[in-house]
Amino acid sequence: MSTSRPRCADSPWAPPAAPPNSERGQSPTSILFRLGGGHSRFQPSALHCAGVRALDMRLHRAGAGNMAAPVDLELKKAFTELQAKVIDTQQKVKLADMQIEQLNRTKKHAHLTDTEIMTLVDETRMYEGVGRMFILQSKGMIHSQLLEKQRTAEEKIKELEQKKSYLERSVKEAEDNIREMLTARRAQ
Repeated sequence: MSTSRPRCADSPWAPPAAPPNSERGQSPTSILFRLGGGHSRFQPSALHCAGVRALDMRLHRAGAGNMAAPVDLELKKAFTELQAKVIDTQQKVKLADMQIEQLNRTKKHAHLTDTEIMTLVDETRMYEGVGRMFILQSKGMIHSQLLEKQRTAEEKIKELEQKKSYLERSVKEAEDNIREMLTARRAQ
């Protein structure tokens, strides 16, 4: 099966380099970390490859005995949580991007409509569509409604951009926490 995901020597998409764990019949790499998706901007980073590689080396040095079991479980849990967080964030970022695109279209449509309306004379009869009917409105009223629509769209776009940056920051913080955990384990 061919995928367009990035590969590293110890990635779950490449054959594991470590000998199988005799207790489970699988390598620690294949047990620990499997990332789904992979077509968004959150690709498996060097942290994922380095973390799995470091854990493999640590388990093999310890002989995958009883002393390495707590490390294995704790890191496995951390990587699993990171995986879930990355997938959840991917979905939320895609949704925010789609909403931002829709709001940009709405804002542009309101701006273009307002530009066209302002070129007309003040006595021009204008109608606003409401459901299946049209209501006679003044030029000033329609102009103010279109400006309000643009303002509302801009505010929502700003909120979504902030939400998106928060989500991306939270994933980066989770990766940094795992990196710190791996560094602390190596220092022991």
